Amino acid sequence: MTITLYAWGTPNGRKVSVALEEMELPYTVVPVNIGKGEQLRPEFLRISPNNKIPAIVDPDGPAAAGGMSGTDGAGGGPVSVFESGAILLYLGEKTGKFLPTGLRERIPVLEWLMWQMGGFGPMPGQVHHFAALEAENDRRYGLKRFSDETNRLYGVLDRRLDEVEFVAGELSVADFAILGWAWRHERHKVDLATYPNVRRWYDTLFARPGVQRGFAAKLD
Repeated sequence: MTITLYAWGTPNGRKVSVALEEMELPYTVVPVNIGKGEQLRPEFLRISPNNKIPAIVDPDGPAAAGGMSGTDGAGGGPVSVFESGAILLYLGEKTGKFLPTGLRERIPVLEWLMWQMGGFGPMPGQVHHFAALEAENDRRYGLKRFSDETNRLYGVLDRRLDEVEFVAGELSVADFAILGWAWRHERHKVDLATYPNVRRWYDTLFARPGVQRGFAAKLD
C-alpha cells in the first residue's frame, strides 16, 4: 500500500524521500507549503503536532503489541509518524533495510542519526538564517558563531569517514539523514574540497539511483 509523504523541498523532506526510494516503498507526496503557513492547518497538525515537515501516513501500519493484525496479516491499520528521524527509524524497522537488527550494530546508526538531528541540521539551519539577513550588524555575530560550529561538525564527519565508508560502517538511515543537510553545503558556505572524506561519501551516495530519485522527487 502507498505511503503518503507530507513534505516540502527542504533537507528534512529530502531525507525521507531518499529513504523511501532506497527502500523501494511506494509513496505519494502531499506538498505542505511552509512559506504559506500550510503546516499550521488543523488537518496537518493532527499528524504533525509540532507543525513541522515531514510527516507520513502509512495505511499498512504495525499491529499494536498483543493486538490482532489486519485482515491480510500485514499490519494493524493506518499509522502516522512525524519528525524526520522517527520516520527514518520507522521505515527501517518496517522494511528491515538500512537499520541493523543487532543492538551492537545498531548503536552507530543511532549515534550518527542523533548527531545529525541534534547538531548537523540545527547549526547549518542557523547559518541559513543569518546569511539571509541584509543588515550587516544583524548578520555578523550570528553568522560567524554558527558558521564556525557548522565547520566543526563537518570536521567531525570528515574524521569519522576517514575510518569507515558510511557513517555507521554499513549504509544506513543515518547516512540519509546527514545527506539531507550536506546537500545544502553551498548554502552553508562550505567547500567540500576542504573535507575530502565527506566529498567521497557525498559523491558515493549521489551515484546511487535511489538517492538520485529521492532528490528528484517533486516535494513542492
